[in-house]
Amino acid sequence: MARPTTKADLMEAAENNYAELKKFMESMTEQELSTPFDFSKDEKKKEAHWQRDKDLKDILVHLYEWHQLTLDWVPSNQRGEAKSFLPKPYTWKTYGQMNMFFWKKHQNTTLEEAKEMLERSHREIMQLAERFSNEELFAKGVFDWVGNSALGSYFVSNTSSHYAWALKKLKAHRKNCKTGG
Repeated sequence: MARPTTKADLMEAAENNYAELKKFMESMTEQELSTPFDFSKDEKKKEAHWQRDKDLKDILVHLYEWHQLTLDWVPSNQRGEAKSFLPKPYTWKTYGQMNMFFWKKHQNTTLEEAKEMLERSHREIMQLAERFSNEELFAKGVFDWVGNSALGSYFVSNTSSHYAWALKKLKAHRKNCKTGG
């Protein structure tokens, strides 16, 4: 599916990709769940996240934490509290460091806790998106605190696109488990 450009497409893509992610997680074998992620032999997988995340829990808490960014940023700005999407001291050039902070923060989080956290934050982010009209989500310039983007682009990035990223990573891990690396 193409990147959503309407509220209806956003809601559908987010729910469908989340359902697909959950279905894949439920199908993971004990071997897949217990084998640490290792993409070091794949020359195409050089981005930091390929080395950072070591298991399903790491992916789920990553999704959860990015939901939290949106769930904090939108209501804060709606209340008139000027807040950047990324918390200080992070910027779009250093958000990889923030992702590592999230990873470290959740090393004692269990897989079951991560699943519950993501389930809750998914519901919350969908409820938040539902409150906005199509125009509020996808017309640029509606909210000055969004800058030159549309608010909906943040919801797309933190739901459907992020779920597709997670699923791609899990599928690559499954392939590694079957081929032995």
